[in-house]
Amino acid sequence: MALLVFPAALLVFVLLVLPMAGLFRMSLNLYSPMEMMTAAFSGKNYIAALTDPYYQEIILTTVGVAFLCMALCLLLSLAPAYWLARMQSRWKSMLIILTLFPLLVGNVVRAAGWMALLSTHGAINAFLGMFGIGPLTLMYTPLAVVVGTTAVVLPYMILTLSSVVETVPRDTEEAAANLGATPLKVFFRILLPQAAPGVLAGSMLVFILSMNAYATPVLLGGPGFTMLAPAVYDQFMTAGNWPFGAALAFVLLATTLILTMAVSYGLSRSLKRRAG
Repeated sequence: MALLVFPAALLVFVLLVLPMAGLFRMSLNLYSPMEMMTAAFSGKNYIAALTDPYYQEIILTTVGVAFLCMALCLLLSLAPAYWLARMQSRWKSMLIILTLFPLLVGNVVRAAGWMALLSTHGAINAFLGMFGIGPLTLMYTPLAVVVGTTAVVLPYMILTLSSVVETVPRDTEEAAANLGATPLKVFFRILLPQAAPGVLAGSMLVFILSMNAYATPVLLGGPGFTMLAPAVYDQFMTAGNWPFGAALAFVLLATTLILTMAVSYGLSRSLKRRAG
């Protein structure tokens, strides 16, 4: 058994653990305008990242966008995921492929499509102009980032939920309905608790992807809107402050990990109470 696990463990160690260890070591160095980076064992970069009001706002913005996208994905995916899971039609495979299709298109291309829709002279403002409304400022706003990011990660939630709902026996829903439960009670008291693993897995996946989004915030948020992933890139490629960029990367990693565990615990407790 150990021999079977060893190749995968070695691959993870070489491709993930070693680079992360090197990045962490870099984050303890200090930035020098002349030498770019000087060797040190200092936590000044982490202190600066966590105490600077500018980066505190970026962290709060990133967390807020991730939570909004997770909540929207959960609300928008419940109905299509259930419909897809319970479908008996021969077209089910085609609909699954269509759900997967957006994942075959790069985030930059999808962001460009949203730019065409949300810009001042885009399709949405052109439609509203027919009724004498607008033009509205939709591009380069937090709303544009939330909408674009939600559209990117929504297929992950739908597919995760539908795969779990498929494992829930339909008999339990029919039995509850025969005993007088309304469709809403059947959904929230019978189906949702049994589909809890899918809800948790989909929510965590969407939250992590939203926390680490790069292309969508840059293209739809504009220069006045910054999240942690673009801030890390700016430190490495624009400012040339590699130690601080590495520290920001670990702040993003730690924030994502802590909040993922907290959200997972909160959702599991909520679903258990609902089941009870």
